[in-house]
Amino acid sequence: MHISVILAHPSPGSFNHAIAHAADEVLKLRGHDVLFHDLYAERFDPILHAGEIPRDAATSPEIGAHCREIARADGIVIVHPNWWGQPPAILKGWVDRVLRPGTAYEFEQGDAGEGVPIGLLRARTALVFNTSNTPAQRENHYFGDPLETLWKNCIFGLCGVQLFERRIFRVVVTSSEIQRRQWLEEVRQTVDTYFPTAKPPA
Repeated sequence: MHISVILAHPSPGSFNHAIAHAADEVLKLRGHDVLFHDLYAERFDPILHAGEIPRDAATSPEIGAHCREIARADGIVIVHPNWWGQPPAILKGWVDRVLRPGTAYEFEQGDAGEGVPIGLLRARTALVFNTSNTPAQRENHYFGDPLETLWKNCIFGLCGVQLFERRIFRVVVTSSEIQRRQWLEEVRQTVDTYFPTAKPPA
């Protein structure tokens, strides 16, 4: 299977990096073809230009490559911190530029864009791993956990991904080394559950 792993955290020593690399290791161990993108390390340009918005617009070679990869992915793994109840801007820009019409969704013929889009992504499973420094009770009571709605309903649900799982690790800033090792083991087990050993071609 082709699995896209998208990491968005500026610090190479972050726990987000540890999560992404743990997922990458398990996927490769299980025989999957991993398409790994560290958006900050690659200096991904998150700015959506007006000329890119139409479905038939020309895109840069970089964006075209990202679109082709996500279109052929059998599964998707996203790793990012919770910043202000949102993904980092670089990841939001990746969503804006890569999950574009004709790649991730389309509208029925005669629909000018006012209706509900039809999902086009081949991937049937998406995993999102988040880190947070906000306790669960405060996150849910005061903020309503906006990341769950964003990824599950506003993005993957509309792009045709049927199976969605999100795990949150918190509070990272006060976590111990033992706790982080336990969290990484949870990451490995989750990835292994949703993306088991790849079956050889028939």
